[in-house]
Amino acid sequence: MSQTWDGADPPDWPPIGVMGWLRIALRAPLMVVVIFGCLGLLLLARLIERPLFGARRPVTPLITQCVCRTVLLIMGLPVEVRGQRMTGAGAVVANHTSWLDIFVLNSRKTIYFVSKAEVSGWPGIGWLARATGTVFINRDPREAQSQTQLFEERLLHGHRLLFFPEGTSTDGLRVLPFKTTLFAAFYSERLHHAMQIQPVSVVYHAPPGVPACFYGWWGDMEFGASLLRVLAQVRQGRVVLIYHPAVRVDDYANRKSVARALESQVRAGHEAELGPLGPA
Repeated sequence: MSQTWDGADPPDWPPIGVMGWLRIALRAPLMVVVIFGCLGLLLLARLIERPLFGARRPVTPLITQCVCRTVLLIMGLPVEVRGQRMTGAGAVVANHTSWLDIFVLNSRKTIYFVSKAEVSGWPGIGWLARATGTVFINRDPREAQSQTQLFEERLLHGHRLLFFPEGTSTDGLRVLPFKTTLFAAFYSERLHHAMQIQPVSVVYHAPPGVPACFYGWWGDMEFGASLLRVLAQVRQGRVVLIYHPAVRVDDYANRKSVARALESQVRAGHEAELGPLGPA
């Protein structure tokens, strides 16, 4: 995320009861063992994978996908998939609700996230992001050329990059306007006629009896509190992933027109599930 969205006030969450803490005590250690145990396995696999395949990663993304599916299973959060996942080279864009998006999107497709550079230094999360091939960028116009070269290198090696054009997470009830800056990289000479981009709507349905924004993460919410709230839930809601048809970059005149087309598809899928809600 490049900024924090403050367009809605978080609800007053009820305190976590005794049973909630018991569920946390059961789920959290299992998650830690799975995530960091498999991180060690991934790093060992990468020692063999790197000299044999270089920038290509035919093995380690499968470990990442297995970890994410297992974590969602531990949480008890089901994922429903609709539409066809694209084949071939290209990128993916999606709306951004919370940290859960990383597990949800990684669980169903081999992708590499594009993230702000600060994340690489975060304890725990930064280590995981680097190990799984995340692309770190500074949102600085002066670095646009170097970012384009980095995107080209990764995309032309067959990596599917995923980024969140809204630039921030939200309450999960709306899709914010897409920022167009990162789309400029797809209009470079080497990518313009070779790339496709698939839009994905990520839609969270809250558990029964809790606010509809239960899975959102925005404003000054803390990651730890959000994680505990999810782990404490006796019954989870569900996530719907809607894969829309991929668009060819060279079918659109410029970054703004392709961003509008992708945003339109993502918003339509989101609104079909939850109903329309303004961007404010």
